[in-house]
Amino acid sequence: MNIQENISLKSFNTFGIDVKAKSFVEITSLIQLQKILQLSAYSKRFIISGGSNMLLTKDIDALVMHINLKGINIIEENEDEVIIKVMAGENWHGLVLWTLDNNYGGIENLSLIPGNTGTAPIQNIGAYGVELKDVFESCEAMNIETQELEEFSKEDCQFGYRDSVFKKSKKGQYIITSVALKLTKNNHKLLTFYGAIENELQKQAIIHPSIKNISDAVINIRQSKLPDPKELGNSGSFFKNPILSKKTFKTFQKKNPEAPFYKLDDGQFKIPAGWLIEQCGFKGKRFDDAGVHEKQALVLVNYGNASGEEIWNLALKIQAEVQKQYQIKIEPEVNVIK
Repeated sequence: MNIQENISLKSFNTFGIDVKAKSFVEITSLIQLQKILQLSAYSKRFIISGGSNMLLTKDIDALVMHINLKGINIIEENEDEVIIKVMAGENWHGLVLWTLDNNYGGIENLSLIPGNTGTAPIQNIGAYGVELKDVFESCEAMNIETQELEEFSKEDCQFGYRDSVFKKSKKGQYIITSVALKLTKNNHKLLTFYGAIENELQKQAIIHPSIKNISDAVINIRQSKLPDPKELGNSGSFFKNPILSKKTFKTFQKKNPEAPFYKLDDGQFKIPAGWLIEQCGFKGKRFDDAGVHEKQALVLVNYGNASGEEIWNLALKIQAEVQKQYQIKIEPEVNVIK
C-alpha cells in the first residue's frame, strides 16, 4: 500500500481548496481498506470520496483515505425491475448515464449531481422531486472498529431530508463500500412536475418523454444555472432548503406573499433557500475570491484562491442576514470541516 505524506487535497475536493493531508492513501479494494484500518500507526483517519459535499477549512492532521472502489453489477432482476450493486467510488453522474444506456429508470432526475455513489446515502441526495431513498434497496458499510462489512436496509438508514443515520448516531463509525438500488426496466415512473422540467420538455417539443429525455432536461437546467466545479470551485447547493411548520409558514407567507414554496406530504412547507439568499442581496456578490454564484444564490463559489475559512465566513454572513430579515435559520448542506 502506498501511503504518501504531505499531499495537497486541492484536486480531491470540488471547492478546489488547497489544504494538505498529513498522510494520504487511495483505497481500491475491500482487503486494502481492512488492512489500512488495522494500522495502529494511523489512528486518526479522514474519509474522502468525490469531495463534492465538503468544505475544508484547514489542513487535515490525519490519514486521508480516498475511497476509490469501482464496479457496477446486476445482483437481481425480473421482467419489471432490476437491483444493481454500485461500488462506492463510482461517479454518481456516470452511474446515471449507465442506467440510461441500459434503460433502467429511477435516478434520471438526479442527473449531474456531483460526487460519488458511496456518499449518496449519507446525504440522501435529492433533486427535482426524487431522493435516493426512493430507489434505495440497501448498502454495505465497513465497521471502522471491527473491519467487518455490515448491511443497512432502507429502514436502518433512517433517511430524512438530506439526512441519514450516517450523519447522526452512526456518524464516523462506518465507511460505505457499496450501494444497492432498485430500478425499473419498463413502465418507468416519470416525474416531470418539479422545477422547470416540464418547461424544458415543452421547449424541446417532447410530449411523451423517455427517461433519457428527462435526464437531458435536468442536465440542461442544471448547466444553465450551476457552475461546473472543474471551471469554478463549488459544492453545489451550500444550504438546505428550510422546512417550516404550518403555523410558522402562515406567519412567513403573510409577510412575504410573493415567496415561492412547496407543500410537503406531512403538512409542512419547504422554502427555497436560494430565494431567501437572493432577497438578502447576496446573489452574484463577490468577497475577494469567495462569492455567491451569479445565476444561483444557493451556490457558494471559489473564484480561484479562496480559503475554506473565507467561504465559511461568507456562509455565516449569509446565515445571519437571512435570520435577521426572515427569522429563518438556514443550515449548511455541505459538511464543513473546521
